[in-house]
Amino acid sequence: MRRFLPSPLLSAAVFALWLLLVADVGTGQVALAAVLAVVLPLLARMLGPERVRFGRVRAVAVLGRRVAWDIVLSNVEVARRIIGPEDRISPGFIWLPLDLTSIHGITALASIVTLTPGTLSTELSADRRHLLVHCFNLQDAEATIATIKRRYEAPLREIFP
Repeated sequence: MRRFLPSPLLSAAVFALWLLLVADVGTGQVALAAVLAVVLPLLARMLGPERVRFGRVRAVAVLGRRVAWDIVLSNVEVARRIIGPEDRISPGFIWLPLDLTSIHGITALASIVTLTPGTLSTELSADRRHLLVHCFNLQDAEATIATIKRRYEAPLREIFP
């Protein structure tokens, strides 16, 4: 049954959403919803070759508090720099070397970097070993890399071993 329906909840959601979208519960639409409910999860499974493995789930709460606090501080810093003289802003790009190997951890890191005002993840290298990050105000590339690795990547390595 798992081969036929790899994700029963996803299949149920696809089935229900299709019927809601077309607003018709005729025989043809129910049959199409059933086909989509089987086919789409099978296709989605092929797109995600890596299974999620969780390590220390408690680290999620610590990381969540840290990211929330950093978002607040970054908002204040970006606002202060925007209001101040333009010559005090020095944008730049850095290649962040990754110790994370899980695509799920890398995705979480890229999302955290993008959510934090003043930074934006822009590209993942083909070998998934480096993340290109744009910094609104880049003063010291090595310090920025060390901060991202310490504050975000290290906990993510515990969450996604």
